Parts: sequence; C-alpha cells; structure tokens
Amino acid sequence: MERPLTQHITFPPLGLRAYEAVGGYQSVRKVLKDLAPQEITTLVKESNMKGRGGAGFSTGMKWSFVPMNVSGPKYLVVNADEMEPGTFKDRWLLEGNPHQLIEGMIVAAYAIQATESFVFLRWAYKTAAVEIRKAIREAYDAGYLGKNIMGSDFSLEMHLHTGVGRYMCGEETALLNSLEGKRATPRSKPPFPQVSGLFGRPTIVNNVETLCYIPHIINNGAAWFQSLSRTNDGGTKIYGVSGRVKNPGAWELPMGITMRELIEEHAGGMQEGYRFRGVLPGGASTDFLVEEHLDIKMDFAGVAAAGSRLGTGTMVVLDDRTCPVGFVHNLEHFFAQESCGFCTPCREGLPWTEKLLLAIERGEGREEDLAILSSHTKMMGPGNTFCALAPGAMEPLQSALRYFRDDFEQHIREKRCPYHA
Repeated sequence: MERPLTQHITFPPLGLRAYEAVGGYQSVRKVLKDLAPQEITTLVKESNMKGRGGAGFSTGMKWSFVPMNVSGPKYLVVNADEMEPGTFKDRWLLEGNPHQLIEGMIVAAYAIQATESFVFLRWAYKTAAVEIRKAIREAYDAGYLGKNIMGSDFSLEMHLHTGVGRYMCGEETALLNSLEGKRATPRSKPPFPQVSGLFGRPTIVNNVETLCYIPHIINNGAAWFQSLSRTNDGGTKIYGVSGRVKNPGAWELPMGITMRELIEEHAGGMQEGYRFRGVLPGGASTDFLVEEHLDIKMDFAGVAAAGSRLGTGTMVVLDDRTCPVGFVHNLEHFFAQESCGFCTPCREGLPWTEKLLLAIERGEGREEDLAILSSHTKMMGPGNTFCALAPGAMEPLQSALRYFRDDFEQHIREKRCPYHA
C-alpha cells in the first residue's frame, strides 16, 4: 500500500503552563521591566515587520501614528474576522496557540498605551472561540491581564467579540463600526483609526498573524527577525496552498520563498491527472498569476512586480480541468453577496458582474459581455469605490480576462461550458 505524502496529527493547543514552559510571556516581562513604549515601536519598525493581513504596511510605522500625549482611553483591536476565500492561516494560529496572540496583544497594547483590547473573531470559528476564552481566563488568573500587570503601572482589559458573519468586517473601519454596534460599513479616512478609531479614540487594528510575531521580535531582536527572511521584508510568513495539489495546507516559511517551492515541494505538486494553469497568490481578491511567474519571490514587492498582490499569502490553485469562467463566477458571487451596499459601483456593479459571468458559464453569453466585464474592472477599480472590497473583487476577473480569455470566448462561441461536456 502506498504511504500518504504527509501524516496529519492534531495536537491540543498549548495551555498556560505549557506555553510558559517554552518561553511564553517572557516578552511581557521584558517590556514591562526594560523597555519604554516608544522603544518597542522602534524595535518593531526596525525589524521591517509588515502587516500580515494583506495590506503589507509597516507595523511599527502604523503604531507610531498613535498620539502618545493624549488623555483618555486607547484601544487595540485584533482583526480575526478571517473570511477571505482560500485563507485559513489565522485559524491555524487561533486554534493552535491562543496564548501567543494574547502575549503579542499585551506587548502591542503597552507600546501604544492602550487600556482595553478586543479580539474580533469570525462567527464560524467556534473552536477558536472556545480556546481564546479559555486562554484569556488563564491569562487573567496568572496576572498577565487586568490591573497592574505583574506589579507594573500598566493595566489592560481583554475581550472576545464574535462577529455576525460579514466579509465587510475585514475592512478595519467597518470592523470598528460593527464593534460599536453599528452597521458594518466603512468610514471615510482621514481621520485614520490610529487617531480616531473605536468610539472616536486612538485605535490600532492588527491582524492575528501580525501580532503573533511580536513576542519573538521582542525576545530575539530586529536583526534576528530580518535574518529569517530571504528578502527585504522581515521574518517568516504563514503560506497556504489549496486546490488540486497533493498536500494542501499551511506552512511557516521564510518570507520570499518562491511560488514554485511552495507548490511543488511543500504542497507536493499537482495531483495526478491535473496540470497547473494559474494561481491566486494571496486569497480570492488577488490577480491570477500563471506558469511564467512560478519562480517569483512570495514577498510584497515580488508579487506586486508580477502584477498581483501577496495579500494573505494563501494561494488558490487553478487546474486545467476546472473552468476559469466558473471559478471566477463563484468568487464574484461571493463578493456580490458580501457588498455592504454603501457605494453605488459596488452595490450595483458586483451583482451585474456576477450575472454576466453566470450567463457566459451557462452558454447564454454575448460577445459584448466581455467588453462590459472589462469596463467593470475599471469602473470598480481603485479610487472609484468607497473601500477596497470591489477593487479586490475585480482583481481575479481582470486577470482572468487577460490570461484565460480564450475560455471566455469559447463559452460564448459554443454556447456552453466546454468543461461540463
């Protein structure tokens, strides 16, 4: 009998004592004893740590925008509303090591002098919710949360907030509106959340993976973090691969690993009988890349130079037996459902796009539909909508029209989907 490529073993998450035994919460002790808040921000900035939520902005730079000489509360909010199709990296961290996130949150909150923090969690992550609640309770009992942490002057409260299932909450200002009990629509910027965020107070919103790196940067230094990378972007990255590969999953690897290494070595290559055609390199709202791009570095600059975005670093592979039209229609159906309806291009344009793609997939498309779809990718592009949801939705479509146009034309010419013959 042929052995499987990988044996998957599930381990329970680390409890407090087990986490402390491998160095957990040492960074909290270090910053409270030896570092001023500004020193932490400078250290994170020097590490060249870029946010792992998709935008790739310098984490330390983002923290530095928080005004320090103001009275009143400040907030730290974790964006754990992981709803990007094809993305599952944060779930891995939340379910496997929740104390690592809590430790990172404490350090980040101390750096910006926040007094209250929230984990905004996707509603469907039931296991993660159980583990986070347990870990928060353990951290309170051990004196890592609450009043005068470890005898210091610093106090921090922490709460778990479970969202109600809208993809829109992945946008940080819509998340803050939802957290305030309002409709999850994006806010106008400026002011930015760092100055006026939750309840109008200075607020930092960071991704789960971003904050999980913070304790290690504090313990080991900026130069160490940079040394883990193959590129100018510091550190490691949790990369994922899904689709018809032999070993789909997620791996922590050096920032800047090539796409070919990820797919062929870690994901085991394509399944028997399937050939690689393209990939969304950073989740559903990124542009397709194709075989000629397999040797690019999977960092923010490398993927951008190839015409896409690193995004969440979780790749969705398209094979030669999956219809690109149907693939993209499925994505646009999701984005059309998840539009908050706040601005006209997104509210009206995404459903129109989805209907045109469905007609083409069913063999009911017309030649002029391709021109309409192409115009939609421009009308809903960056700068024409209130937030990034619609521009993100246009990325897979515009690149599919570029790389797989023959498939669209064949659907229209033959009045059927050739993949469903």
